[in-house]
Amino acid sequence: MDQPELAVPSAPAWSRPVVMMPIFTVASLLGGLLPSFSIEANLYIFALGSVMLWLGLSQRVPRRPPPRRLPRGLVWWLLPVGVFVFFELSTFAFGSTEEYPTLSLLADPVLDHYVPRALVYFGWLSGFWGLVRR
Repeated sequence: MDQPELAVPSAPAWSRPVVMMPIFTVASLLGGLLPSFSIEANLYIFALGSVMLWLGLSQRVPRRPPPRRLPRGLVWWLLPVGVFVFFELSTFAFGSTEEYPTLSLLADPVLDHYVPRALVYFGWLSGFWGLVRR
């Protein structure tokens, strides 16, 4: 007796890393041309984020299965993130000054240059794509 084969839906060709990484590279290089924290850059981020949000909510991208349980070392990764969030929120709440700058104020001199700004765009797009796939 033959067993019926289960049809496993394959990922669309456009959602594979071979296609998406060059798209992210081009989008990052274009985004790097925009001045840091400008209206144009904010609109560009909004447009890219809206498309990715739509893709994530529309079920057009195949999902990766979530992990069965979280790794033991996760707390050690969340601890520095929590410290940074605490300091960012407290400096923002009390007003960013020269003595106690926010992380975004500290990032301004770095993001004034094209290459770091394009790399940050690429990291943002790759991270958001990982969230879309979940």
